[in-house]
Amino acid sequence: MDSKGSSKMNIAIIHPDLGIGGAERLIVDAAIELASVGHHVHIFTAHHDRSRCFEETLSGTFPVTVYGSFLPRHIFYRFHAICAYLRCIFVALCVLFMWPSFDIILADQVSVVIPLMKLKRSTKVVFYCHFPDLLLAQHTTTLRRMYRKPIDVVEEKTTGLADLILVNSKFTASTFANTFKHLNSKGIQPAVLYPAVNVDQFSDPNAFKLNLLSINRFERKKNIDLAVSAFAMLRSLEGDIFYARNPDSVTLTIAGGYDKRLKENVEYLEELRKLVEREGLSDRVNFITSCSTFERNKLLSECLCVIYTPTDEHFGIVPLEAMAACKPVIACNSGGPVETIRNGETGFLCDPTPHDFALAMAKYIKDPQMAEKMGRDARHHVSESFSTRTFGKRLNQILLDVVRSKKE
Repeated sequence: MDSKGSSKMNIAIIHPDLGIGGAERLIVDAAIELASVGHHVHIFTAHHDRSRCFEETLSGTFPVTVYGSFLPRHIFYRFHAICAYLRCIFVALCVLFMWPSFDIILADQVSVVIPLMKLKRSTKVVFYCHFPDLLLAQHTTTLRRMYRKPIDVVEEKTTGLADLILVNSKFTASTFANTFKHLNSKGIQPAVLYPAVNVDQFSDPNAFKLNLLSINRFERKKNIDLAVSAFAMLRSLEGDIFYARNPDSVTLTIAGGYDKRLKENVEYLEELRKLVEREGLSDRVNFITSCSTFERNKLLSECLCVIYTPTDEHFGIVPLEAMAACKPVIACNSGGPVETIRNGETGFLCDPTPHDFALAMAKYIKDPQMAEKMGRDARHHVSESFSTRTFGKRLNQILLDVVRSKKE
């Protein structure tokens, strides 16, 4: 805050890679909302590809400064975690030595920057934990466990140094407590701040086409092959009169973030293409990689429903975007979607099996009017509980409270 006691703050946000994804969407929304109430917001990151990013990061609403893009993301496709830590430490050191103090620093995803940022005089640090990294990493071999052990210890210790920890869902809060048992025993508990979606960006939907839409990054944990297998099973469902009359009228579009620098993205897309070929669906399944916001919104506007396949997803921004666009969602009955989707009202929560997903798909195919009604209810639900305006007000109040506690 300034010397006159104004509630306007200087806020720094540190994020590892400002690409396209749910975590990046949250950071961009946070920056936009905080800037809209007069705060001075500055994002610092190790990578920002201007050809593959959210358009708002190019608008000038808030500055984006890149440090350390020359540092590797991996070493022969290994040591991703170490490289991520080194890149974020480099960013943090640049902020520490090259910039004056901020009222508050919002650190995202990588907690190793927290102790460095605490060195800045009179600066509070809030950490947004999307999910404990040690649960995302593989610990399958003795060598990997030895490699991960010091990283996991550092993650817990540095996370506990934040003045406040935020998580994206009650599911993540519960996972946090069960994972970081030492922090939990000390009474360090995170607060839940749900990500949000800008409802106003979605216009009224166009005529509903018999197109099912999957939106996800091309990563194996997103379980996109479940959507393909369920789509293939539609033909075998008996009693679905509508589908039996129109066996080739329904299509599936698989869209999402794709980064050719990431080996897994390249490999998984190829695996999905081969799966589509084996199922004999090449003429009815379309792949779209790294579509723009405009293209994504157009796809949402025209589809029948959205298929969301990750299991135990920490939160999941795609279901919110779909519902904001007046489209119901079929998702797994676990993780964040359980907190955002009203089963039977704004979508269907299913077991992660092709059969259950196919049954839900068939309901919408057979009765598009039901999909339309549930879509309208979904938009109202998101507007009430998950709008960026609601998110921005809560985040602003949280940061103000943290800074004021410093003065007291």
